[in-house]
Amino acid sequence: MCAVWVLREILSARCYPIEKINTIMLEKDTLSRVLYIDVTNKKYWVEDRSDLFSEYFGGSGVGIQLLKEECPPGIDPLAPESPIILLTGPMVGAYPLASKTVAMYKSPHTGDLGESHAGGRSSVAIRLAGYGAIVIKGASDMPIWVSVHGNKVFFRDASTLWGMSSSLTPAKVIREREPGQGYRSILRIGPAGENLVSFASVTAETYRHFGRMGLGALFGSKKLKALVISGKQTLEVSDKKLYRQVYNKIYDGATSSEIMRKYHDIGTPVNVNTLNLLKALPTKNLQLASFENAETLTGEYIAENYLGRRVACAHCPVACIHLANLRESYKDSPYFYKTTSVGYDFEIIYALGTMLGIHKPNDLFILTEDVEKYCMDAMSSGVIMAWVTEMMEKKLISTKETAGIEVKWGEVNAYRAMLKNIVYQTNSFYKALAKGVVYASEQYGGKEFALAYNKNEMPGYHTGPAAHIGYIIGARHSHLCNAGYSVDQTKLMDNDLSPEKVIDLLIEEESYRQILSSMVVCFFARGIYNYDTLSQGLSVLGFDADKKKLIDIGKKIHREKYAFKFREGFSFDNIPLPARIFETPDPTGKLTKDYMRKAIAYAKKVLGP
Repeated sequence: MCAVWVLREILSARCYPIEKINTIMLEKDTLSRVLYIDVTNKKYWVEDRSDLFSEYFGGSGVGIQLLKEECPPGIDPLAPESPIILLTGPMVGAYPLASKTVAMYKSPHTGDLGESHAGGRSSVAIRLAGYGAIVIKGASDMPIWVSVHGNKVFFRDASTLWGMSSSLTPAKVIREREPGQGYRSILRIGPAGENLVSFASVTAETYRHFGRMGLGALFGSKKLKALVISGKQTLEVSDKKLYRQVYNKIYDGATSSEIMRKYHDIGTPVNVNTLNLLKALPTKNLQLASFENAETLTGEYIAENYLGRRVACAHCPVACIHLANLRESYKDSPYFYKTTSVGYDFEIIYALGTMLGIHKPNDLFILTEDVEKYCMDAMSSGVIMAWVTEMMEKKLISTKETAGIEVKWGEVNAYRAMLKNIVYQTNSFYKALAKGVVYASEQYGGKEFALAYNKNEMPGYHTGPAAHIGYIIGARHSHLCNAGYSVDQTKLMDNDLSPEKVIDLLIEEESYRQILSSMVVCFFARGIYNYDTLSQGLSVLGFDADKKKLIDIGKKIHREKYAFKFREGFSFDNIPLPARIFETPDPTGKLTKDYMRKAIAYAKKVLGP
């Protein structure tokens, strides 16, 4: 069996016994190659950056260094000089669940560090194309898509694909015209990115996304409709026996762990019922912390009644991506249906379900499919529309602002119309919404219930102060930065932790995650990839990194991210705390203004410039 065949099968996201992957060759040297693409002049070149990859491994660690180099201080995120940096890591292609691509950029949504992670095939495709990173600079004078096939880069005319109402048709056209079917990766934007919506996303392989912080708008500003990546590099290990041992340890952990089984069976929607019972599930713009109709949105209910299939990222045996069957009847016949596969997870159910008062699964899937077609961040979209609904409920706006749309909780057709208006920015109100809930509330009022941190709309956990502190101090202002919700549920529920202790715990967790995102390992596998396992896995690949070294590098990467944020104007003094989070009780009973002020003061002392 040849190595290339096996690698192609891995890219197809199938899982094989260890005997079938012994022929994989992992060559460390190709990881340090950085492909630079100038879309202005339609040129490309490769540079060796062993200096960065030998110290930071790849992913986020190398990414923040390249971003500091390539992004001029204070630049408009949508200026041609503003770079897009895509990165893979040393464990990608070698071990299970090492399958994420890291995107680093200056966010058009927040104005400082932009970082987003996507699964699918792109990370392995970049690795097998022979690169550790791809840096895209400049801006094209016409719509294009860029194809990277190993050592060759092609610039294709995408004029006929630009302006289509859905991102799905262009993707089909590109798939038909590009080689590498089955192991290539296609990253693409939709109308939201073309129209520079600040929270536009980039879709990878249909069901995976660079979702948060507006990477899609950067693609749009460069007139870059899509990026295609494929390659046939082979990779090599020196000690196959040790490689088999480490691989088996990780694989067994991924396939036998109860935590991983949860992700496979129900997926993250298992959180819906748990959070609802805890009264920690944001509902109707967090006017409530539980949803009376949550039963039909639980992961168990959707899996039992709507689950069509599961799919996996490349080289992952877990298959946590859950697809529901959306059945829509044709208008002229009661007997024929259009069936569409729609991806769903907890964040989608929260943002497009409970936050909007939507409880019918079909309505949730229809709205989700619209978000997919436009290529928008689901969380930002849902939080923004929830704010609009409350604004209208309180008569702070009227149908004059919403272009005649009567917005009410649970009215899916109103929300669908709103999404379209946001994407095409049909009036000044929708132009404001296209810049996020913070900007819109500054123009129209309602700041006290505009749920965002550093302009990034709030995730779906109202579990206590640690969750909200995590949103504030996380370098990406995401729940995945440091899992503050976990601290609330496992520690704050039972212990009287000081704000300072919570900050210390969150910073420790976030520093550890810098190492995972430099490998690049899925955060769902954090219980499997502890420091010892990471060290063993790296040693097989030719890296010398013990636990202490990994801890030190994680802390350094975290500091470097904050250095970039401060350079671009971030300040702990400029993060408003929405009054709503204190008005709606949390399960711990510890979420108070005094607690949060003490936490922010300590974070400023520890993380400040």
